[in-house]
Formats: sequence, C-alpha cells, structure tokens
Amino acid sequence: MIPNKFPDDFEYVKEMYDDAYFPNFLVDKIKEIIQEVVTFLESGTHSMTQIQDAFDVMTLKINAMQNEFDEHDSELETVARESIADTVDQILTHFDIDLDIEEAIRVREW
Repeated sequence: MIPNKFPDDFEYVKEMYDDAYFPNFLVDKIKEIIQEVVTFLESGTHSMTQIQDAFDVMTLKINAMQNEFDEHDSELETVARESIADTVDQILTHFDIDLDIEEAIRVREW
C-alpha cells in the first residue's frame, strides 16, 4: 500500500452532522477520533495488524462516548452507525485497504 493524502475537504460522518439529533460538538469528537486513523494511515505503510489495531482503538474511543450522547438526549443509533461505517468504508477505499467494514469496526458497541 502506497501512503497518500486523504482529501482535506472530505465530509466525515456527514449524516450525523445533517441530523440535529446529534449534538455537533459530540460529532466533532467522533470526527477527530476518525481523523486520528487517517493521520496514521497517511504516515506510511503499515501492516494489516497495525491498521486493524488503529481501527479498534478508534472504535473503542467512540464506544466510550455513549454516555456523553445519553447525557445530551442522543445516542449512537442507526443513523450514527451507518454514518460512521460509511466514513470508515470511504477511508478503506481511499487507502486501498482490503478490510471488510464490519471487521474494521468489529469492537463496536453501537
């Protein structure tokens, strides 16, 4: 895999931003967590194990946000799941990573 730059204008978790049910400041946190994986992928060539580990860390951090969403009368539900999965899928495609989306977010609790 040849490292390359992810588009600066990419719209992370667009559906979550488009839905007022999700507080933007919490969606911003999810975006930042996902951007950490993108930064990692842009930094060079990594093994599939390292890549999976990065997605596991990302997913665990998002899992840990469930209480914050609850506190703001929101939750990581269907729209959130699909939005996060779609964003991850686009990242996998861009970096030509042969990893199934369900495997990439395998530790999710949402």
